[in-house]
Amino acid sequence: MSSTLTAGIGLKPQHFDAALACRTAGAWFEVHAENYMVDGGPRLRWLDAVRSAHPVSLHGVSLSLAGDAAPDAAHLQRFAALVRRIEPALTSEHLAWSAGEGLHVPDLLPFPRTTTALQRIAANIAQTQDALGRQIAIENPAHYLRFDAHPCCHDWDEIDFLAELARRTGCGLLLDVNNVHVSARNLGFCAAAYLDRFPADAISEIHLAGHTPDPTLGDALLIDSHDAPVAPEVWALYRRVIARTGPRPTLIERDGNVPSFDELWAERALAAEVLQPAAEDLRAAA
Repeated sequence: MSSTLTAGIGLKPQHFDAALACRTAGAWFEVHAENYMVDGGPRLRWLDAVRSAHPVSLHGVSLSLAGDAAPDAAHLQRFAALVRRIEPALTSEHLAWSAGEGLHVPDLLPFPRTTTALQRIAANIAQTQDALGRQIAIENPAHYLRFDAHPCCHDWDEIDFLAELARRTGCGLLLDVNNVHVSARNLGFCAAAYLDRFPADAISEIHLAGHTPDPTLGDALLIDSHDAPVAPEVWALYRRVIARTGPRPTLIERDGNVPSFDELWAERALAAEVLQPAAEDLRAAA
C-alpha cells in the first residue's frame, strides 16, 4: 500500500471546509469523476483546493465498459482532461454497462460473462487506460438476481473473469466488500469463500459501504444503497480480507442519508485501525 494512502471517504460538497482543514496522515478523498467534467467554475475550483491538500481518487460511473460499444470518445476526452488536471492517486470504474444504442440508464447493469464479453471489455479497458495515460481499477459488481438460468449464460466465473481482465490489460481491481456481501446474500453463495479467492496482488483499492433491505422483500433482497453505516458483517469480511492481503487504500462510501463529516470520519477511523497493524506487520517483514 502506498505510504500516503490509508483510509478515506467519499467527499461531499457539504464537507468541503472540514476536508480542507483535515490534517490526518494518510487520509484521502474520492469523488465521482462525472461530477467534475466541466470546463471551469466553482466546482472545479473546489476540487482543486481539496487536491492541493490531500490525495484525491477519481471514481467513474458511466464509461459503460461492459457495453456493446467502445467508450464514448468525448466522454473519455473529458475524463482524461480531469485526470491531467487533478493527477489522482487512484482512478477506477465498474464492471458493468449503462449505455447502448443511444440509450443511457442511471444504473450499473450486469452482463453474461462470455469469452466474447471478456475480449470486448478488455479492449475497452485498454482504450480507457491509453486515453487516461494510467492504470484504472475495475470494481466487482453487486448482484440482485441470478443471471445464469441458462447453462450457456456464463463462460467464466466472476473472479476468474476479473483476474483475466487484470492479466490481459494490466488494470487493477477495486474490491468492494459490501458488493460481495450483498451479492452473496442475494444469490446464495459464500462471501468469505469468494473473498478468499479474490486475486490479492491485483487489488489497488477497497470500498466499504452500507446496504439496506428491499422495502418489499426485506432481508431476502439486500440493496447496495450507500445510505447507511457499514454493517458489522461487512466489517468482519473486511478484516478477513486485510489479514490475507495486507493493507490496501480503503474508502468509506456514503451517497444517501449523508451524515456529518465527524460521523463519516469515525467510520474512516475504524478502517484505519484495521489497516495499521497490517501495515506494521508488512514493515516488520520487509
